[in-house]
Amino acid sequence: MVVFNGASLGAMSFAFGVFEMASAFGELPDLDLKVVGGEPDAALRGGGLTVPVAEDLDAVRNADLVLVPNWRSPMEDPPEAALEALRTAHDRGARVAGLCSGAFVLAAAGLLDGRPATTHWAMAPLLAARFPAVRLDESVLYIDDGDILTSGGGAAGMDLGLHLIRSWCGAEVANRLAKGMVVPPHRPGGQAQYIESPMPELDEGDPVSETMAWALTRLDTALPVEELARRAHMSRRNYDRRFREITGAAPGTWLTHQRVIRAQQLLESTDLPVDEIARYCGFSSSAALRPHFRRQVGVTPVAYRETFGTRLGVLEPVPA
Repeated sequence: MVVFNGASLGAMSFAFGVFEMASAFGELPDLDLKVVGGEPDAALRGGGLTVPVAEDLDAVRNADLVLVPNWRSPMEDPPEAALEALRTAHDRGARVAGLCSGAFVLAAAGLLDGRPATTHWAMAPLLAARFPAVRLDESVLYIDDGDILTSGGGAAGMDLGLHLIRSWCGAEVANRLAKGMVVPPHRPGGQAQYIESPMPELDEGDPVSETMAWALTRLDTALPVEELARRAHMSRRNYDRRFREITGAAPGTWLTHQRVIRAQQLLESTDLPVDEIARYCGFSSSAALRPHFRRQVGVTPVAYRETFGTRLGVLEPVPA
């Protein structure tokens, strides 16, 4: 993780804490976490504390993953030595991630030219003005473009960290970490940044929350949005509006994400055929599941099972 003078302890902690906890839980035994100074005498600051950073940029050039948690001023050019180190790491195959205003550092290094990226919604106009070659989408939580990753502000960096853990270790591990950190286990990258409530609190008595809880127990069924709206005693239009206020996503999009998460869990924990798993998750076939799974997880269901399918179990058959 590359930090600069004036870097915030809070900003660093969002993503760093995810990896630190994963390491403490024994999920990433080979993980070697390092905080690197992007310039001489770099130090982390927050709450009256100042923490000097000892590591230098040599560690960046040999890293597999480089995180830039923030940058002190969108209008200031980052040090050239740090930009060169990021380019070198990327050229040798490292994944590079810019969290919040850290996207400005990646953009200054030329790593975002022609690439999709996001940043804190309030800083998006400045990023677009300074780096017009970036394909900016300020509305989403994070973007995984393979070797380049970016996230929005605040806890979106934690969401990106959990996304990486999920891709490396599987959904079960990521969910266990999220539970230990008392955060939502999965906010999809395409979810909106600036919404009234980032994740739904499934509060008893709230009609939309109750339909969401009900839907999670019936993911093997069709669940048309009109039916959810009827259960909430709301019009389709009002239900859709309220659902977006709570989750930041349309009901159909949210349901698809939940179905794919269920498929991940079944691929990890059972030896059921993929076609049968697709039916358990509300898809008509494995062919119907595949494009949604690949879009959300990054690999096909079969490839995912080959990596994470080590805990076999049996489920009751889905009724015909």
